[in-house]
Amino acid sequence: MTDRALAVVRAGVLTTVQDRGRPGHAHLGVPRSGALDRPAAALVNRLVGNAAGAAVLETTLDGCALRPRAAVTVAVGGAPCPVTVDGRPAAWGAPLEVPAGALLDVGAAVRGVRTYVAVGGGVVVEPVLGSRSTDLLSGLGPPPLSDGAVLPLGDPPGPYARVDAAPQPAPPAELVLRVTPGPRADWFTPEALATFTSRAFRVSAASNRIGLRVEGPALGRARMGELASEGMVLGAVQVPPAGRPVVFLADHPTTGGYPVVGVVRAADLPAAAQAAPGTPVRFTAVRRR
Repeated sequence: MTDRALAVVRAGVLTTVQDRGRPGHAHLGVPRSGALDRPAAALVNRLVGNAAGAAVLETTLDGCALRPRAAVTVAVGGAPCPVTVDGRPAAWGAPLEVPAGALLDVGAAVRGVRTYVAVGGGVVVEPVLGSRSTDLLSGLGPPPLSDGAVLPLGDPPGPYARVDAAPQPAPPAELVLRVTPGPRADWFTPEALATFTSRAFRVSAASNRIGLRVEGPALGRARMGELASEGMVLGAVQVPPAGRPVVFLADHPTTGGYPVVGVVRAADLPAAAQAAPGTPVRFTAVRRR
Protein backbone atom coordinates (compact mmCIF):
# COMPACT_ATOMS: atom_id res chain seq x y z
CA MET A 1 0.00 0.00 0.00
CA THR A 2 1.93 3.02 -1.26
CA ASP A 3 -0.65 5.30 -2.87
CA ARG A 4 -1.58 8.45 -1.01
CA ALA A 5 -5.17 7.86 0.04
CA LEU A 6 -7.31 7.23 3.10
CA ALA A 7 -9.64 4.26 3.33
CA VAL A 8 -12.69 4.91 5.49
CA VAL A 9 -13.19 2.02 7.90
CA ARG A 10 -15.83 3.69 10.08
CA ALA A 11 -17.51 6.80 8.73
CA GLY A 12 -19.33 7.79 11.93
CA VAL A 13 -22.75 9.38 12.15
CA LEU A 14 -21.74 12.35 9.99
CA THR A 15 -18.23 12.97 8.71
CA THR A 16 -17.73 15.40 5.85
CA VAL A 17 -14.90 16.95 3.86
CA GLN A 18 -14.58 20.68 4.61
CA ASP A 19 -12.31 23.57 3.74
CA ARG A 20 -13.00 27.32 3.77
CA GLY A 21 -16.15 26.88 1.71
CA ARG A 22 -17.71 28.74 -1.23
CA PRO A 23 -18.26 32.37 -0.20
CA GLY A 24 -19.38 34.79 -2.87
CA HIS A 25 -22.00 32.63 -4.62
CA ALA A 26 -25.11 33.54 -2.62
CA HIS A 27 -26.53 35.46 -5.61
CA LEU A 28 -26.58 32.10 -7.41
CA GLY A 29 -28.34 30.39 -4.51
CA VAL A 30 -25.17 28.55 -3.41
CA PRO A 31 -24.47 28.44 0.37
CA ARG A 32 -20.96 29.14 1.60
CA SER A 33 -20.52 25.82 3.46
CA GLY A 34 -17.01 25.10 4.85
CA ALA A 35 -15.80 24.04 8.29
CA LEU A 36 -18.16 25.19 11.05
CA ASP A 37 -15.27 25.68 13.48
CA ARG A 38 -12.84 27.39 11.12
CA PRO A 39 -10.17 28.17 13.74
CA ALA A 40 -10.02 24.48 14.71
CA ALA A 41 -9.74 23.40 11.06
CA ALA A 42 -7.00 25.95 10.41
CA LEU A 43 -5.10 24.85 13.51
CA VAL A 44 -5.00 21.14 12.65
CA ASN A 45 -3.81 22.09 9.16
CA ARG A 46 -1.04 24.17 10.72
CA LEU A 47 0.01 21.26 12.92
CA VAL A 48 0.64 19.04 9.87
CA GLY A 49 2.19 21.80 7.73
CA ASN A 50 -0.75 22.34 5.36
CA ALA A 51 -2.05 25.67 4.14
CA ALA A 52 -4.90 26.93 6.33
CA GLY A 53 -7.47 26.27 3.60
CA ALA A 54 -6.56 22.65 2.88
CA ALA A 55 -9.49 20.24 3.05
CA VAL A 56 -9.90 18.34 6.33
CA LEU A 57 -12.45 15.94 7.77
CA GLU A 58 -15.15 17.26 10.09
CA THR A 59 -16.68 14.59 12.33
CA THR A 60 -19.87 14.93 14.36
CA LEU A 61 -20.03 13.52 17.91
CA ASP A 62 -18.79 9.96 17.33
CA GLY A 63 -15.63 10.39 15.24
CA CYS A 64 -14.43 8.05 12.50
CA ALA A 65 -11.77 5.41 11.74
CA LEU A 66 -9.35 5.65 8.83
CA ARG A 67 -6.60 3.52 7.30
CA PRO A 68 -3.97 5.42 5.29
CA ARG A 69 -2.44 3.62 2.30
CA ALA A 70 0.84 5.47 2.81
CA ALA A 71 2.60 6.84 5.87
CA VAL A 72 1.02 10.17 6.77
CA THR A 73 1.20 12.95 9.33
CA VAL A 74 -2.14 13.58 11.03
CA ALA A 75 -3.49 16.06 13.56
CA VAL A 76 -6.80 15.75 15.40
CA GLY A 77 -8.36 18.82 17.05
CA GLY A 78 -11.59 20.68 17.69
CA ALA A 79 -13.78 18.72 20.10
CA PRO A 80 -11.54 16.69 22.46
CA CYS A 81 -11.71 12.94 21.90
CA PRO A 82 -9.65 9.77 22.39
CA VAL A 83 -7.29 8.93 19.52
CA THR A 84 -5.65 5.55 18.90
CA VAL A 85 -3.36 4.05 16.26
CA ASP A 86 -3.75 0.28 15.97
CA GLY A 87 -5.37 0.33 19.41
CA ARG A 88 -2.57 2.28 21.12
CA PRO A 89 -3.35 5.70 22.64
CA ALA A 90 -2.09 8.59 20.51
CA ALA A 91 -1.94 12.36 20.78
CA TRP A 92 -4.87 14.71 20.35
CA GLY A 93 -3.99 18.30 19.39
CA ALA A 94 -0.48 17.49 18.17
CA PRO A 95 1.14 16.04 15.01
CA LEU A 96 0.95 12.27 14.82
CA GLU A 97 2.80 9.92 12.45
CA VAL A 98 0.55 7.11 11.20
CA PRO A 99 2.23 4.25 9.28
CA ALA A 100 0.80 2.87 6.06
CA GLY A 101 -1.93 0.34 6.81
CA ALA A 102 -2.35 1.33 10.46
CA LEU A 103 -5.82 2.01 11.82
CA LEU A 104 -6.34 5.57 13.04
CA ASP A 105 -9.41 5.68 15.28
CA VAL A 106 -10.84 9.09 16.17
CA GLY A 107 -13.20 8.43 19.05
CA ALA A 108 -16.39 10.06 20.28
CA ALA A 109 -16.17 13.65 21.47
CA VAL A 110 -15.87 13.84 25.25
CA ARG A 111 -16.84 17.54 25.09
CA GLY A 112 -18.14 19.57 22.22
CA VAL A 113 -19.54 18.30 18.92
CA ARG A 114 -17.15 18.53 15.96
CA THR A 115 -13.66 17.08 15.69
CA TYR A 116 -11.31 17.92 12.82
CA VAL A 117 -8.79 15.57 11.21
CA ALA A 118 -6.04 17.05 9.02
CA VAL A 119 -3.68 14.89 6.97
CA GLY A 120 -0.43 16.17 5.46
CA GLY A 121 -1.19 17.14 1.87
CA GLY A 122 -4.90 17.59 2.54
CA VAL A 123 -7.88 15.70 1.17
CA VAL A 124 -7.97 16.34 -2.59
CA VAL A 125 -11.43 15.28 -3.72
CA GLU A 126 -12.64 17.09 -6.85
CA PRO A 127 -13.45 20.77 -6.10
CA VAL A 128 -16.81 22.28 -7.01
CA LEU A 129 -16.98 26.07 -7.47
CA GLY A 130 -13.50 26.33 -6.01
CA SER A 131 -14.15 24.32 -2.84
CA ARG A 132 -13.92 20.68 -1.75
CA SER A 133 -16.52 21.19 0.99
CA THR A 134 -19.56 18.98 1.45
CA ASP A 135 -22.72 21.10 1.42
CA LEU A 136 -25.57 19.25 3.09
CA LEU A 137 -28.22 21.74 1.94
CA SER A 138 -27.47 21.98 -1.79
CA GLY A 139 -25.73 18.64 -2.26
CA LEU A 140 -22.63 20.24 -3.78
CA GLY A 141 -19.24 18.70 -3.12
CA PRO A 142 -18.46 15.14 -2.06
CA PRO A 143 -21.13 13.15 -0.20
CA PRO A 144 -20.73 12.55 3.53
CA LEU A 145 -18.26 9.75 4.19
CA SER A 146 -19.45 6.16 4.04
CA ASP A 147 -17.74 2.96 5.15
CA GLY A 148 -15.41 1.73 2.44
CA ALA A 149 -14.94 5.08 0.74
CA VAL A 150 -11.42 6.04 -0.39
CA LEU A 151 -10.24 9.66 -0.18
CA PRO A 152 -7.27 10.84 -2.27
CA LEU A 153 -4.56 12.86 -0.53
CA GLY A 154 -2.28 15.57 -1.86
CA ASP A 155 1.49 15.46 -1.85
CA PRO A 156 3.00 15.86 1.61
CA PRO A 157 3.92 19.46 2.42
CA GLY A 158 7.54 20.50 2.15
CA PRO A 159 9.80 21.37 5.08
CA TYR A 160 8.14 23.67 7.57
CA ALA A 161 8.66 25.04 11.06
CA ARG A 162 7.04 22.20 12.98
CA VAL A 163 4.44 23.08 15.56
CA ASP A 164 4.36 20.28 18.10
CA ALA A 165 1.24 21.45 19.91
CA ALA A 166 -0.97 24.49 20.14
CA PRO A 167 -3.62 25.66 22.62
CA GLN A 168 -7.21 25.06 21.62
CA PRO A 169 -10.26 26.62 23.27
CA ALA A 170 -12.48 24.28 25.24
CA PRO A 171 -16.05 23.76 24.01
CA PRO A 172 -18.32 26.25 25.74
CA ALA A 173 -20.01 25.41 29.03
CA GLU A 174 -22.29 28.36 28.22
CA LEU A 175 -22.64 29.79 24.72
CA VAL A 176 -22.71 33.58 24.65
CA LEU A 177 -23.65 35.01 21.26
CA ARG A 178 -23.29 38.73 20.57
CA VAL A 179 -26.14 39.87 18.38
CA THR A 180 -26.96 43.07 16.52
CA PRO A 181 -30.57 43.99 15.64
CA GLY A 182 -31.86 42.25 12.55
CA PRO A 183 -33.69 43.81 9.60
CA ARG A 184 -37.06 42.52 10.88
CA ALA A 185 -36.70 43.23 14.59
CA ASP A 186 -39.79 45.44 14.29
CA TRP A 187 -41.87 42.33 13.54
CA PHE A 188 -41.53 41.34 17.23
CA THR A 189 -43.13 42.76 20.35
CA PRO A 190 -41.02 44.81 22.76
CA GLU A 191 -41.48 41.99 25.28
CA ALA A 192 -40.13 39.47 22.78
CA LEU A 193 -37.06 41.61 22.04
CA ALA A 194 -36.37 41.94 25.76
CA THR A 195 -36.81 38.18 26.20
CA PHE A 196 -34.43 37.46 23.32
CA THR A 197 -31.50 39.28 24.96
CA SER A 198 -32.25 38.62 28.63
CA ARG A 199 -33.59 35.09 28.99
CA ALA A 200 -31.69 31.78 28.84
CA PHE A 201 -32.09 29.31 25.99
CA ARG A 202 -30.58 25.85 25.39
CA VAL A 203 -29.09 24.21 22.32
CA SER A 204 -31.58 21.83 20.72
CA ALA A 205 -30.67 18.32 19.58
CA ALA A 206 -32.26 19.27 16.23
CA SER A 207 -29.28 21.54 15.44
CA ASN A 208 -27.13 20.75 12.41
CA ARG A 209 -24.73 22.35 9.91
CA ILE A 210 -27.58 24.47 8.56
CA GLY A 211 -28.57 26.08 11.83
CA LEU A 212 -28.20 26.08 15.60
CA ARG A 213 -31.72 25.62 16.99
CA VAL A 214 -32.50 26.62 20.53
CA GLU A 215 -35.16 25.69 23.06
CA GLY A 216 -36.65 28.19 25.45
CA PRO A 217 -39.21 30.99 25.54
CA ALA A 218 -41.04 31.73 22.30
CA LEU A 219 -40.63 35.19 20.75
CA GLY A 220 -44.04 36.75 20.12
CA ARG A 221 -44.75 38.72 16.98
CA ALA A 222 -46.05 42.28 16.77
CA ARG A 223 -46.70 41.83 13.07
CA MET A 224 -48.32 38.71 11.68
CA GLY A 225 -48.59 37.44 8.15
CA GLU A 226 -46.10 36.26 5.56
CA LEU A 227 -42.76 37.80 4.71
CA ALA A 228 -41.50 37.78 1.13
CA SER A 229 -38.39 35.63 0.77
CA GLU A 230 -35.23 37.72 1.21
CA GLY A 231 -31.49 37.20 1.42
CA MET A 232 -29.98 35.57 4.49
CA VAL A 233 -26.45 36.02 5.87
CA LEU A 234 -24.23 33.84 8.02
CA GLY A 235 -25.27 34.27 11.66
CA ALA A 236 -28.79 35.47 10.87
CA VAL A 237 -31.22 34.58 13.67
CA GLN A 238 -34.42 33.56 11.94
CA VAL A 239 -37.60 32.97 13.93
CA PRO A 240 -40.09 30.40 12.52
CA PRO A 241 -43.79 30.52 13.52
CA ALA A 242 -43.19 28.51 16.73
CA GLY A 243 -41.11 31.45 18.00
CA ARG A 244 -37.85 29.59 18.75
CA PRO A 245 -34.78 31.23 17.21
CA VAL A 246 -32.52 29.47 14.68
CA VAL A 247 -28.94 30.75 14.17
CA PHE A 248 -27.86 30.18 10.58
CA LEU A 249 -24.53 28.35 10.19
CA ALA A 250 -22.34 27.53 7.18
CA ASP A 251 -24.84 25.44 5.18
CA HIS A 252 -27.70 27.91 5.66
CA PRO A 253 -30.06 28.74 2.78
CA THR A 254 -29.27 31.93 0.89
CA THR A 255 -32.88 33.16 1.15
CA GLY A 256 -35.67 32.73 3.67
CA GLY A 257 -39.19 33.84 4.45
CA TYR A 258 -39.18 34.03 8.26
CA PRO A 259 -38.25 37.32 9.99
CA VAL A 260 -34.68 37.82 11.20
CA VAL A 261 -34.63 39.24 14.72
CA GLY A 262 -30.84 39.67 14.89
CA VAL A 263 -27.46 38.70 13.45
CA VAL A 264 -24.77 36.93 15.50
CA ARG A 265 -21.20 38.18 15.22
CA ALA A 266 -19.19 35.89 12.93
CA ALA A 267 -16.44 35.60 15.57
CA ASP A 268 -18.90 33.82 17.91
CA LEU A 269 -19.98 31.13 15.44
CA PRO A 270 -17.03 28.71 15.92
CA ALA A 271 -18.12 28.28 19.54
CA ALA A 272 -21.67 27.65 18.32
CA ALA A 273 -20.29 24.78 16.21
CA GLN A 274 -19.02 23.09 19.39
CA ALA A 275 -22.06 23.68 21.61
CA ALA A 276 -23.57 20.29 22.44
CA PRO A 277 -27.33 19.77 22.90
CA GLY A 278 -28.43 21.14 26.26
CA THR A 279 -25.71 23.81 26.41
CA PRO A 280 -27.10 27.06 27.87
CA VAL A 281 -27.28 29.92 25.33
CA ARG A 282 -27.47 33.65 25.95
CA PHE A 283 -27.93 36.28 23.26
CA THR A 284 -26.24 39.57 24.20
CA ALA A 285 -27.24 42.77 22.42
CA VAL A 286 -24.39 44.83 20.89
CA ARG A 287 -24.41 47.82 18.61
CA ARG A 288 -23.62 47.62 14.92
CA ARG A 289 -20.01 48.43 14.19
